[in-house]
Amino acid sequence: MRHLTRRTAGALAAAAAVLALASGCSGGPAADSAEAAGDAAGSAAPVVLPAPRGAPAPAAVLAHPAAQGEVRVEEGPFTDRVKLTALKLTDKASVTGHLAITSDISDVLALEVGAAYYDASGHLLGTAKFQYQEEGEDAKGTAHHDGPRAAGEGIDFTVPAGQFAQAPASAVLSVPVLVNE
Repeated sequence: MRHLTRRTAGALAAAAAVLALASGCSGGPAADSAEAAGDAAGSAAPVVLPAPRGAPAPAAVLAHPAAQGEVRVEEGPFTDRVKLTALKLTDKASVTGHLAITSDISDVLALEVGAAYYDASGHLLGTAKFQYQEEGEDAKGTAHHDGPRAAGEGIDFTVPAGQFAQAPASAVLSVPVLVNE
């Protein structure tokens, strides 16, 4: 039997809360007297959940321009759970590095590393992202991932910058998506 992950347990708790609200809890003395008086019972209002927010847009201009070749890491919801090392802005206009989970020793199931590329004066040139998705035998409608799992030692990544009018001088990394067991 497989143990529930934090993500699955959280989703189940949220679903239970929505079901409890949707079923309309009644039964106190005030509800009984209202029904006895012939008043129509009020229907439960639909539950509206807020739309998920995406990662914040990168700054159009850096407040403090980075040094040539510098790669910074933007604080975010997952940066306290990971360690980013060997960060380098390559000659081929991409950022390479290594990400390891520091909060536990579980496998990385999904990962997104975003990079915002800047010129020497700190103006945004463009963005790119690296995505990793572990597809196990439980994944529906997708092929099984037979490569090495991103466990223990972490995962190497490359965020290719693409084509810009000029070569990037620096980059700022973010980790907007991290799912691990």
